[in-house]
Amino acid sequence: MMNTATIRIPEDKKNMLKAVSCLENKKINEIIVELIEEYLQRHKETIELLSIPGLSERVAAASAEFRKGKGISLKNGRKELDR
Repeated sequence: MMNTATIRIPEDKKNMLKAVSCLENKKINEIIVELIEEYLQRHKETIELLSIPGLSERVAAASAEFRKGKGISLKNGRKELDR
């Protein structure tokens, strides 16, 4: 069983969805679910990265360090990785 949710859609978009649903002989909710699935698929990698515990904080800290000029050059970074 699928849970329901209420969403607000601007009237012009709602009318366009109604027209498309008639043309494609689909229910509006089927179109919306399809759009959500496509959107999530496009953002799958981001969602996976956000699920890594602590990653967001580490990225924010690294970004702050970089802005303060505490980063290293790509050349030196490669040397560090080759060790």
